[in-house]
Amino acid sequence: MALWKEPVKPSSAATPEAPEQARFDAPEVKPEATAPVQLAPRPAPAAAAGKPKAESLIAPDITIEGKIEGAGHVRIAGSFKGDINVRGDLTIEPGAKVTGSVRAEKITIAGELVGNIESAVHVELLQSGALTGDLKAGSLSVAAGSRMRGQVEFGWDDDGTRTGSGRGGATS
Repeated sequence: MALWKEPVKPSSAATPEAPEQARFDAPEVKPEATAPVQLAPRPAPAAAAGKPKAESLIAPDITIEGKIEGAGHVRIAGSFKGDINVRGDLTIEPGAKVTGSVRAEKITIAGELVGNIESAVHVELLQSGALTGDLKAGSLSVAAGSRMRGQVEFGWDDDGTRTGSGRGGATS
């Protein structure tokens, strides 16, 4: 920044040499002025690394059969038959139907899931949600009016120690 201030001081002084210095200093100041502009975009990629993961959507009128794997969030508004294994969140929208086993960090069920939730950090069963299958998660939120048939295990680590959330049993 000292380079910016030095050319500015002589050009602001009213001396006979000032017009020549201004012509000479102006090209030097402009390249210096572009250097910070080039630095400004550099934090953007670092901010992009901290952005939430990308989200994939299966639209309401779509029916897909197969397997979903990878990192990122998945939102299903249509119909999907197959296994889902994502390092991110899974949302099953109202009116959507998923048939298959599921593994994700956070699972929100507002539609219907027929299959087991094999591993999740948190599962949220919303009022319009229905789960037919077993559930194993770190924590569970159940809204009044939701439906579930299967066995539930939450609040326990894989080694059998309590994580603080408690343990649920079979519901129907």
